[in-house]
This record gives sequence, structure tokens and C-alpha cells, in this order.
Amino acid sequence: MSDVARIIEIAAQSTKSFDDAVRAGVERACQTLRGVTSAWVKEQQVKVEDNRIVEYRVNLLVTFILD
Repeated sequence: MSDVARIIEIAAQSTKSFDDAVRAGVERACQTLRGVTSAWVKEQQVKVEDNRIVEYRVNLLVTFILD
């Protein structure tokens, strides 16, 4: 029998870095979804206040295998 996967889009943010935002997003997805196999960074953006980056944001496409 072949596996069937689903892809969802999630957003995550971090005050540290893009890498940290991706890590947080994947960790959170794995808490809710079973069978996560990959994540693709669709978009990156930053929030700027007073000429400084204060937050890193990513949109992720997360793939997981359906039961």
C-alpha cells in the first residue's frame, strides 16, 4: 500500500533567528501531527522596530503521512 501525505502551512516566529523560528515551528507541528516527514521554508520576513530587527518570521509547508 502506498503512503498518502498531506501538506499544511504554518507560521512561526522567534526573537533570535530564522533558524530558531524554523526549529520552533517544526517542534510545535510535531507535537500536534503524527508522521511529520519534512518542512519547507516558503517565506521569511522580519519585524523591524526603531531601525532594529525585533522578530524573525517564517512560513513553513509541513508534510506529514496520513494514518
